[in-house]
Amino acid sequence: MVSEPTVRITAPKLRPPRNRVDRRAISCWTVQALLTVAVPAIALAICAATIPPARLWLLLALVVVVVPGIAYILVMPRWRYAVHRWETTADAVYTASGWISQEWRVAPMSRIQTVDTVRGPVQQLFNLASVTVTTASAAGPLTIEGLDRQVASDLVDQLTATTQATRGDAT
Repeated sequence: MVSEPTVRITAPKLRPPRNRVDRRAISCWTVQALLTVAVPAIALAICAATIPPARLWLLLALVVVVVPGIAYILVMPRWRYAVHRWETTADAVYTASGWISQEWRVAPMSRIQTVDTVRGPVQQLFNLASVTVTTASAAGPLTIEGLDRQVASDLVDQLTATTQATRGDAT
């Protein structure tokens, strides 16, 4: 009796991606964190200076914002840089992100629907960009933050060409 050959279809497996984001992302994330903490801190300081009856409570609120805010500014960007990774292969896009809650994701090329680039004002200061890969997944899009602007542009071009050449219906 002759057995028929077994055909195996291998799906991309979840694994850690290889590429780090650009080192300038640390500075970018530090500035973003600084702005996040500075805006409420400045508002509380102004209110404390101009509203004497509430000064004690406003200064207490200022301390509650500033003390953890300093830790956030100093720790978060470096921790995020240590965790964030990305990689693309002919079969899939791999990402690892987060700093408190860490997430690894894989998106097969056949499931990619759109690829976008975002450059916010702080990212523009550091010549960085983010690439968002939208799939048919209920988990939402994959986002690769902190890429060099040219690397992000090249990645979008590569992913667009690869997904157009990949068979599948992206659903």
